[in-house]
Amino acid sequence: MKVMVVGGGGREHAIIKKLKENKNITEIFALPGNGGMANDATLVDIGAKDIEAQVKFATDNRIDYAVVAPDDPLVLGAVDALTTAGIPCFGPNKAAAIIEGSKVFSKNLMKKYGIPTAEYEVFSNAEDAIKYLETAPIPTVIKADGLALGKGVIIAETRDDAVNAVRSMMEDKVFGDSGNNIVIEEFLTGPEVSVLSFTDGKTVIPMVSSMDHKRALDGDKGLNTGGMGTVAPNPYYTDDIAKTCMETIFIPTVEAMNKEGRSFKGCLYFGLMLTPKGPKVIEYNCRFGDPETQVVLPLLESDLLTVMQATTNGTLADTEVKFKNGAAACVVMASKGYPQKYDSGFELKIDDTVADKVYVAGAKLDGDILKTAGGRVLGVTDTAENLETALKKAYENVKLVSFQNAFYRNDIGAKALKAIKGE
Repeated sequence: MKVMVVGGGGREHAIIKKLKENKNITEIFALPGNGGMANDATLVDIGAKDIEAQVKFATDNRIDYAVVAPDDPLVLGAVDALTTAGIPCFGPNKAAAIIEGSKVFSKNLMKKYGIPTAEYEVFSNAEDAIKYLETAPIPTVIKADGLALGKGVIIAETRDDAVNAVRSMMEDKVFGDSGNNIVIEEFLTGPEVSVLSFTDGKTVIPMVSSMDHKRALDGDKGLNTGGMGTVAPNPYYTDDIAKTCMETIFIPTVEAMNKEGRSFKGCLYFGLMLTPKGPKVIEYNCRFGDPETQVVLPLLESDLLTVMQATTNGTLADTEVKFKNGAAACVVMASKGYPQKYDSGFELKIDDTVADKVYVAGAKLDGDILKTAGGRVLGVTDTAENLETALKKAYENVKLVSFQNAFYRNDIGAKALKAIKGE
């Protein structure tokens, strides 16, 4: 069986490594992948947004199943195009991917169907937004409507910051057309939780919860990044909270999408805030999160391909989806200067003893030499019976990976450990 995975980051590497456990898969192609995946998949120089080329490759090479992992191709309709060409896919079609592709759509969906989220207003011109900010509660959250590489959300601590955020999005177009419309919403407080879920449009099966670490530096200092590390499960996400989320958020969201004629199949990601008034949705993603995938999939006991195919075929209710009881931790190693200016092109050395626990995000092959080629270079993961041990093992693994100008946080999971100990 031939499988192709669209995308080229750490998330895709984690998906590929998990798919490799299925003995029926004879070959995995990564489009475009990255140099660090070369031992796990055949790299194909086709970009994640080049849908026409993806369809041609899939048909020419008789691909049996495709996994479209990143947000851009999903929102652009990659699943629609591949499905039309006769290639079964994991991932939502264009109509359903709008749940991430448009913040305005997702907020209005939640309002219409009574799904708990922050109070909000939508604006299509800067002056109206700025006038609203004169009396809006501060801090407040400004969100670009469209995709913005995970950077289209600004938490404004002052009115001046809020006004500047509006002007940068709507007038300076720092996120291009994604800032044509914006959402200004209530600032929520409480622990954040990421819950990825498999769904076939009828059944929803949540995966293990996780906790991301967005800030670049220890102590949650520094700029927001794409994620500097993750742990799973998230200790704040109790069984009672999980039950509440299933009843008030997960099932209602899938049902709402069905009522809108946008049935969602694939991985639906719920970004949640556990507020004093109960769990609320911060954001939806239409795909696996990065780096959440790097801790969730190592804990999956069931065969990933089988589960993915069940979401495509509408048979998820009849498919076993089982996770281990232990914990997982991922430490992201980045290039010094990330998420701003950084240098690349340094030799990347990964000890053979930890290669199976390293998910490469930003690297390229220069001949036979693997070199850094991105801000977030890789994630180093491990699992154990408890989080404390998983973190200890992950940090020991970090010592067996090296490249010039490497930096990483030393406190991944610290907050989760305190929560487990009741501190």
